[in-house]
Amino acid sequence: MILVEARAVTRWYHEWFAVFIALLLTVATASALLASLGLDPVSSLYRIFIRPLNSVYGVSELLAKATPLITIGVALALGFRAGVWNIGAEGQLVMGGLCGGAVALAFWGVDGFWVMPLVLLGGALGGLVWGAIPAFLKVRFNVNEILVSLMLTYVAILLLSVMVHGPLRDPEGFNFPESRLFHDAATLPKLFSAGRGHIGFIFAILFAVLGTWVVKYWHLGFEMRVSGLSPSAARFAGYSRDRTVWLALLIGGAVSGFAGVVEVTGNIGQLVPNISPSYGFTAIIVAFLARLHPLAVIPAGLLVALSYLAGEAAQLSLGVPAATTQVFQGLLLFFLLGTSLLVNYRIRLGRVV
Repeated sequence: MILVEARAVTRWYHEWFAVFIALLLTVATASALLASLGLDPVSSLYRIFIRPLNSVYGVSELLAKATPLITIGVALALGFRAGVWNIGAEGQLVMGGLCGGAVALAFWGVDGFWVMPLVLLGGALGGLVWGAIPAFLKVRFNVNEILVSLMLTYVAILLLSVMVHGPLRDPEGFNFPESRLFHDAATLPKLFSAGRGHIGFIFAILFAVLGTWVVKYWHLGFEMRVSGLSPSAARFAGYSRDRTVWLALLIGGAVSGFAGVVEVTGNIGQLVPNISPSYGFTAIIVAFLARLHPLAVIPAGLLVALSYLAGEAAQLSLGVPAATTQVFQGLLLFFLLGTSLLVNYRIRLGRVV
């Protein structure tokens, strides 16, 4: 039978070597899939991964798509390090966008420097409240946070749909399910003249730097790391597991909500039934690709954001299905988990005595 044994020692460079191997396997598999469709793999990969970045518009779009991935990826990396599996970042993003968008609509037509901070704060609070629900149920009733946060995602999506079909719908929008366009005071400035890249990307970089400081220098960050590595050692040291759960889910909810309000005020400019192409779920791949290191989330987020551009480019230039993006991301996650398994565990054949 097949036996799986934990390795006694795992070096830090083994983890990054596993990431490198996963990327190579993803590219090789993608090449094989393109070849099976009768396409030249080398030229096709160039057209879908490199050509979109040959213009200012392409770079701007890359930053726009990377912004929520990096922001949420940092929050998830902190939570996963603590052993708190917040899978509902997508719902927290949606609630942040909904609450922040509602604040922007409440002050529609008002000019003032204080409007934008208030909108961002509303989005962060919306995500924080949505993250507090699984935290309370976990601490009070020991309910699995994975299931609760995941189910709350669909509640948030339906709630957004109800609001844009009802109270927040544009009264002059010919009955379309969307809000009115946000006022200029509630819209994030652009970074480039072309594309949708905005200063939310700078916020994402700051979150990554702040997350690194939390992990390395803040005593609660150390407590979260210990709780994730060895819950028994954390209990012996007097660390509160309940506090770790609250901290991880509240940070994850607030930061994901912030990413949501940045998305609607920076990229979309209004509330619509679908404000995210599953950024919250894709950020899980970003966190694992970065090996749960907040600073490494930046290149990981840019790389995964490139897969969105690659999927769009493949659909337009090669005529392949729109699901190509999900295929690329699924392959990457599959090989990441597989190589991580081989790094941390030894697999051998043996007999049960």
